Amino acid sequence: MVYVASDERYEVMRYNRCGKSGLKLPAISLGLWHNFGGIDSYENGRKMITRAFDLGITHFDLANNYGPPPGSAEELFGSVLAKDLAPYRDEMVISTKAGYYMWPGPYGEWGSRKYVLSSLDQSLKRLGVDYVDIFYSHRPDPETPLEETMGALHQAVRSGKALYAGLSNYSAEQTEAAIAILRDLGTPLLIHQPRYSLLDRWIENGLQDVLERHGAGSIAFTPLAQGLLTNKYLNGIPGDSRAVKPSAAFNESRITPEALRKVRLLNQMAAARGQSLAQFALAWVLRSGRVTSALIGASRVSQIEENVAALSNLEFTDEELDRIEIILKTENDG
Repeated sequence: MVYVASDERYEVMRYNRCGKSGLKLPAISLGLWHNFGGIDSYENGRKMITRAFDLGITHFDLANNYGPPPGSAEELFGSVLAKDLAPYRDEMVISTKAGYYMWPGPYGEWGSRKYVLSSLDQSLKRLGVDYVDIFYSHRPDPETPLEETMGALHQAVRSGKALYAGLSNYSAEQTEAAIAILRDLGTPLLIHQPRYSLLDRWIENGLQDVLERHGAGSIAFTPLAQGLLTNKYLNGIPGDSRAVKPSAAFNESRITPEALRKVRLLNQMAAARGQSLAQFALAWVLRSGRVTSALIGASRVSQIEENVAALSNLEFTDEELDRIEIILKTENDG
């Protein structure tokens, strides 16, 4: 069946300006880190991507190594784009990244100009596009000069293969230095993609201030703490959970009794607001406008629908915010 986008796709979604740029991003973006690889169901991936677009999610976030196997998420998205979404390319923001391991030898990872620009060319082929909207340095390289990595991002933009430059996993200090280099080159930093959730708040200790000072936006990945801030683990660890898989980035050791105690108390607050825990967690990430977009993952369409529904209530009272701080800071006395 030929896909035709919903006429109502822009009626519910909120769009936030990314820093001081002219680009707006949906408050909820879809990441293809997991569940869109070559080992996953193509049809399920297609349904999630097209349903997300119908809900106003215009931003799709990828990286060269997403899969598994690495590269296969870009291939799946490229196929869906060609078969279903090609007429809507100019309504979409497509991002990809380079930084993690992709191929053998000294040029297959990190931040050299050789690797970064070669990886971008490979990503464009897998995606079947002439350019991506945002191209990220996925992680800082401790051995390559920052000037070289930022110069590669600048070249990607100057060549027309990317419209904007981004960083991910850079500290506040590294970000400040990178912004200065990019500014001198004439390619301002558009966006930073850090981890951020109720249970992981490191960006509040400097990074958010750096981004605001320099007019860059942010998009939070793992805003649901890879499922811990959902109803999945409220009653223990399900047998089919990613947390029990040996290769999982998220593992059982993070699901401590103290973490579960906090999550259950937060879930009670969510219920009092008429929200699921996931909706509550997403609303909190977006609460003050300091985060441009929350980057969700999904394994089925219903999760995307639930997460977008969080946008109906992003306001928190001072009492709610105080209660959240008490829950998160209090250790178990028992």
